Amino acid sequence: MEEKRMVPKYIRVKGARVHNLKNVNVDVPLNQIVGIAGVSGSGKSSLALGVLYAEGSRRYLESLSTYTRRRMIGAAKAQVDEVLHVPAALALHQRPGVPGIRSTFGTGTELLNSLRLMYSRLASHRCPNGHYVPPTLNVAAEQDIFCPECGERVHAPSAEELAFNSQGACPKCGGTGSVRTVDLDSLVPDDSISIDDGAVAPWNSLMWSLMTDVCREMGVRTDVPFRDLTEEEKEIVYHGPAEKKHIFYKAKKSNQAGELDFTYYNAVYTVENALAKVKDEKGMKRVEKFLKEEICPECHGSRLSEVARAPRLRGIGLDEACRMTLGELVQWVAGVPDTLPEEMRPMAESICESFQTVAKRLMDLGLSYLTLDRAASTLSTGERQRMQLARAVRNRTTGVLYVLDEPSIGLHPSNIVGLNAVMHDLVADGNSVLLVDHDTEVLSESDWIIEMGPEAGNGGGYVIAEGSIPEIMKNKASMIGPFLSGQAKTQVRERAEEQELFSLGTIHLSTDRIHTVKPLEVDIPKGRLTVVTGVSGSGKTTMVLESLIPGLESMINGAKLPEHVKQVSAEGIFHVKLIDATPIGINVRSTVATYANVHDELRKIYARMPEAKEHQCKAGDFSYNTGKLRCPVCDGTGEISLDVQFLPDVDVPCPECKGSRYGKEAWQIHYTNKKGNVYSLPQLMEMDVHRALQATKDLKTVHQRLEVLEQLGLGYLTLGEETPSLSGGEAQRLKLASEMGKAQSDSVFIFDEPTIGLHPLDVQTLLQVFQTLIENGATVVIIEHDLDVIRNGDYIIDMGPGGGEAGGRVVACGTPEQIKKNKDSITGRFL
Repeated sequence: MEEKRMVPKYIRVKGARVHNLKNVNVDVPLNQIVGIAGVSGSGKSSLALGVLYAEGSRRYLESLSTYTRRRMIGAAKAQVDEVLHVPAALALHQRPGVPGIRSTFGTGTELLNSLRLMYSRLASHRCPNGHYVPPTLNVAAEQDIFCPECGERVHAPSAEELAFNSQGACPKCGGTGSVRTVDLDSLVPDDSISIDDGAVAPWNSLMWSLMTDVCREMGVRTDVPFRDLTEEEKEIVYHGPAEKKHIFYKAKKSNQAGELDFTYYNAVYTVENALAKVKDEKGMKRVEKFLKEEICPECHGSRLSEVARAPRLRGIGLDEACRMTLGELVQWVAGVPDTLPEEMRPMAESICESFQTVAKRLMDLGLSYLTLDRAASTLSTGERQRMQLARAVRNRTTGVLYVLDEPSIGLHPSNIVGLNAVMHDLVADGNSVLLVDHDTEVLSESDWIIEMGPEAGNGGGYVIAEGSIPEIMKNKASMIGPFLSGQAKTQVRERAEEQELFSLGTIHLSTDRIHTVKPLEVDIPKGRLTVVTGVSGSGKTTMVLESLIPGLESMINGAKLPEHVKQVSAEGIFHVKLIDATPIGINVRSTVATYANVHDELRKIYARMPEAKEHQCKAGDFSYNTGKLRCPVCDGTGEISLDVQFLPDVDVPCPECKGSRYGKEAWQIHYTNKKGNVYSLPQLMEMDVHRALQATKDLKTVHQRLEVLEQLGLGYLTLGEETPSLSGGEAQRLKLASEMGKAQSDSVFIFDEPTIGLHPLDVQTLLQVFQTLIENGATVVIIEHDLDVIRNGDYIIDMGPGGGEAGGRVVACGTPEQIKKNKDSITGRFL
């Protein structure tokens, strides 16, 4: 009799050594929600993405033919002895790529496909003479339809003909919704100088300087300040006709003179002509500064051609439907079948149902405020990640391992309920969910938790606790346990007294309506910690990043305020600094040490060493960008790319320098500290900040700069670590390094969701950093959803009450206690 095979219950990992993992052996339950917790840099992502996802996706790709594989980005084998029973894996990354100009919320969620199908099959179509033919089943049956009024044959466009990415594109803007036009204000940046002295900027950089001589022949005075010209003269400069003129000229660089016939190119035509000839990025950069982007005058930003805007369903066109928020559109679509003839309703219900299924998921995830025509590039990372998540659930797969990398990013506590429902649906469909997160509200949904630690970087990479939620709460070794059980102390700074809040001064902002944000009057206390809260889409980002920052910058520089900003007053403020999560540097040569100004200092020190003088090495020679001591094989990048013929290129550590970026000579130049320990520069660069602090105790400047990184909770980062690979939270804290320790009473610091990727213990470190800035006199404004940060704020501005049109107002402001008591505040309920 055949033995019955057991269905595996776990993924077995043996000997994982990716990044800082210390030979980890762990069993990961299948068909459950498994949370992976741990402080930043403890090895969570290394286990989830570096081992489980990497092996799951690699094995799936290896099951495909070589021919198919060569067209795909391959994954290198993870450094692990064995991984058993790993399913095909999909990762929803913390930072989905920024979509292109043609991508919208509608295309990204594929809701627009269903909507176009509705307009193609269920709408009233227009005949060549402008009459509308009522909805008919003949369209779907692909039979000819004729206008009942004039008898003309009517063309019902297919769904493809209604797409702005193909046949339905507006001819003026090519389906992008915006056109680039010449910005008249940029043509003469300084009107106090004359045309002879270069007042007309495009003639200096895009055209022969002879145009000044031709302009003079057109009757314009070129030797007086531009502002003193008559309106007629200015009109000739901007829009004058292309007339041929006979000019005398003298070359600037030599004394040669001559005469010739030359056609006049006005300033606007000069830019348009240059734009038409642009062939590459460099050429575009030269022209770009003279252009502005405007909404397309023909399609009014809808991206659709006049023909694609013509069909009518429930009295409106496709462009108008795309301008509705998802919440409004769901109700509108629900009413479509009842407006149609009886025989069309079964088909209509089927099309509408496919729309509603997808829309329901997105509504559950708190995206009801977005419109289908919203450009995907303007969405936040959290919004893009939730679009990915909704797509994953819609596909109704089974037997897949979903790795969710911090799905709580950008989510207000009220939206987390929808996220939890999505994870349970994935498991109910027979999938496994691996959740890397810090938010205790999300982690508490896990069936099982694996906690990494105990420290970050070199001191991490071990499994310190595993088990169900009750087991983790009881486990003394667990660092997340106290936060899950509510036992942890979360108040870490002393807040300002209510009556003292505005005693150091007030920053006032007054705005008109912009996007979905209504006119606002907002006061922010100077020298305090202010937290701006509210559900996704409530207007936090618009108020802070699009109104407060540009308003303060204009006030500081004495420039014109942005159109929607009515007034900004902030006495004594001369600097505004945005600290956001955008990656630092764009290439592998940007490292923690170069960014923190430690590398430059070390290069000078090593250049003074006797061996360096012997080899005639200067400070510049220690640069791994250009120095002669960099590794000759990898050119100082630490890795080389291998061309593996049919397979994708593979990046491997450089075999010559083993990833250190330096040639052999650099290892022979040493610095000896007072304890008698000897280090080469490549050795120091391989150390984390903790260890480097010990090694550089005698080097005052280097030690001070490294201490700042330690105080920011970044002691686990290696000096040679590439900055583009840092998490959003790490990038934000590293950007602060140069600001710490200075007097900051004239500065406003603005943080956009700084707790991204931070463990509750790291959040406490971050709050200490804010406290240091405030003790140095700074005003700190934070956009944040994290409840521990909100509880520690001196002053809360709560936006809402909902997202989109249902938000955009200040619902409540005051101390955390006042917000708690306010019945209108959704944030207050969670505090």
